[in-house]
Amino acid sequence: MKEAPEAVLLYIPLMKDLGMSWGEIKLTPRFELEGLLVALGQYQLLHSMDGYDSEDIASMAKDKPKIRGQWAQYQNAKAKYYGRLQEKSPKSFKGLLG
Repeated sequence: MKEAPEAVLLYIPLMKDLGMSWGEIKLTPRFELEGLLVALGQYQLLHSMDGYDSEDIASMAKDKPKIRGQWAQYQNAKAKYYGRLQEKSPKSFKGLLG
């Protein structure tokens, strides 16, 4: 069987995580598919540590120091995206700002 990195890195995540059908994928230009995957990655980062606070991270970091770096990436992503929402802040975004 031929190895297909496109299938593993592009098509499967689009189908599994975004619920796209094979037909939808074939009809969508590749640059849009890649953009969707980048957005999916950012979304996953933005919600990767929801429910934790700095005290939780401090206690978990005793056993796994890499968690501090992941927490910093999470905090930076939140600041970046929620900061942009606050700059625009139309009424439809008021419930998202928290």
